[in-house]
Amino acid sequence: MQQLQFEYSPLLILVCVAAGLGYAFILYRSKNHWSKRTNQVLFALRAGAVALLCFLLIGPIVKLTVNQVEKPTHVFLIDNSTSIREVLDSVKRQQLEVGLTQMAEVLVQQGFDVQWRNLSGDANNNFKFTNTQSDISSALRQTMAEFEGKNLAGVTLASDGIYNSGTSPLYTPINVPVSTIGIGDTALRADLVLKNIAYNKIAYQGNKFPVRAEVIAQNLANENVSVTISKNGKIIDQQTKNTGNLSSLDVDFLLDATEKGTQRFDVAIAPLRKETNLKNNRASIFIDVVEGKKKILLVAPAPHPDIKAIRAVVEKNSNYEFHLHIPAISEAPADVLKPGATELVIFHQVLDAGNRTAALFQSLLKSKISLLVMVGSQSNLRQLQPNGIALSFESAGQFDEVTPLVNSDFRDFTFPENTNGIISRYPPAEVPFGKFSYPPQASILLYQRIGNVATTRPMLMTWTDDNRKIAALVGEGIWRWRLQEFMATEKTEVFDDVFLKLIQYLTTLDDKRKFRFFPIQNEFIESQSVTFESQVYNDLFERVYGNKIDIELKDEQGKSSHYDYVTSAAGARYQIGGLKEGVYRYSAKTNVGTKPEQVQGQFLVTAANIEAQSLTADFGLLRKLSKNTGGKFYTTSDFAKLSQDFQKLEAKGLIHTDESFNPLINLKWFFFLLVLLLSAEWFLRKYNGGY
Repeated sequence: MQQLQFEYSPLLILVCVAAGLGYAFILYRSKNHWSKRTNQVLFALRAGAVALLCFLLIGPIVKLTVNQVEKPTHVFLIDNSTSIREVLDSVKRQQLEVGLTQMAEVLVQQGFDVQWRNLSGDANNNFKFTNTQSDISSALRQTMAEFEGKNLAGVTLASDGIYNSGTSPLYTPINVPVSTIGIGDTALRADLVLKNIAYNKIAYQGNKFPVRAEVIAQNLANENVSVTISKNGKIIDQQTKNTGNLSSLDVDFLLDATEKGTQRFDVAIAPLRKETNLKNNRASIFIDVVEGKKKILLVAPAPHPDIKAIRAVVEKNSNYEFHLHIPAISEAPADVLKPGATELVIFHQVLDAGNRTAALFQSLLKSKISLLVMVGSQSNLRQLQPNGIALSFESAGQFDEVTPLVNSDFRDFTFPENTNGIISRYPPAEVPFGKFSYPPQASILLYQRIGNVATTRPMLMTWTDDNRKIAALVGEGIWRWRLQEFMATEKTEVFDDVFLKLIQYLTTLDDKRKFRFFPIQNEFIESQSVTFESQVYNDLFERVYGNKIDIELKDEQGKSSHYDYVTSAAGARYQIGGLKEGVYRYSAKTNVGTKPEQVQGQFLVTAANIEAQSLTADFGLLRKLSKNTGGKFYTTSDFAKLSQDFQKLEAKGLIHTDESFNPLINLKWFFFLLVLLLSAEWFLRKYNGGY
């Protein structure tokens, strides 16, 4: 729809018409040698042209209003996990696919736009049921986010109601009706389930380590349950317990850590004749047997929430032994406070204004252990540089609030792809106000951002001083970062990853090898591709490319597989997929100049078997979910009823109005209209001998 508006009063149109008529009257009132009819036409052309030109002076604007109707969208969310494949044969899966497709066609006929999604987030309607976990809550949350602001009318969830990842879908915020279709059988089967195996992933050579197997007995009273632990196919321990009237048994083992490296142990429950599902009777665990823990000491003048955040990160890694020393409050053992007793010392509120930790700082500074200094509101900024910390602040006593910003050029270690997106939403931390100097060779991990303005001032950086690794965190209040990330994602992966890798970097000796080859993580699951990264350096330790890397993989049976690739600036990583569960040892070779180089190591691949833990459908959860959101619950035998309910739905479109304003002078057709009037007048005058 088009509408004409004016910058000035539309009554001025009369003035424009009068101006056009007056101008034409003055020009054509005298008699001419052409006919009266021709004179009238020339009069009309000149009057129209002048009136239109005057019309432009009052600022006419064309308002264009376009209404677009958005069809309502209905999403079919399919639980594509393997637990459904286990309880439905191919015929029933085909019937499910046909039934859901027919329901989608009913909605299309009603005027809905039908979209398909599965728990993995894929936008398709293939019914392969290959997902190794069920996270219904995340799938619903992702669907709500994807269609936020759009005309989402409802969601139909086809699932068995079993979730083994994420939170309960009952607590997911949903603002549209969710109808659920229950798949599977709710009958409680006779089954032994190896529900969980509790163990420490790190054990120390020469020690014993505990393993606890949690066995769930469903409909199996007074049965003898035998649990074994094997290594390399040989049973090393076995225990038998009677279920009695219990539904859960804990079977404890105490094993010896003899061999160094990653060791695989197989835990298995002997099957009973009444069982129908044997896939949940066994599992493998992997123990990393190491020589000893690395000690980390954190020194602080007083308790602070930042200390707890750092401590939580350190204690997630069993390779580290954490010690906290707060004078007169929580003192570490005397032998830990000696120079050289730990691999890393973290000073919170370094060189505090009360000098509670100054003497200990001077004592530990004499050794060459790595340091992480955390500068905060209680730090004596004037004393940092005189005491060997190469930081000099222009002002002291004033603080500013800044947010962190990841330096994309940081190369000492890598981060997940979503790191910057999550860190950019962290709440502000308090940092000393103004500029400050720092070592020119420092590698900056995080910059300071004031409001929306990115600065070049570092917030977290590392450097080397006389073969000692030093890191400095300029800021206080990082505990809020970890808390905010958990509130947003229900995890603390990015925060923990950044600071754990920083600690690993500081506690690791410099690698002077010219060829480095390593998996990007120590543990993968079967559905993942194993990713390796290679780094090749010349004599000046400059990164070089174009080297051919030969890789040999050996599984636990000694079977070898060979791969090769050529490195490039965009292809320093290599992926290998399809590896089955087990411990793999790798060997990588290349030539650096004329000298051959070789790297060896190991990694493990674990099986994701959580889908087989329980095959009993949870229709109760699906009913509650539908009731909470205003939807209805159906089973796979209720497709006729579901079709009737879908036919009653009204497809309410959402009208989107788009308005645009364009001055009339900008329109091409108006320009050509003026040209046409003036050209026609000029042609008639010339044709009739006028000037």
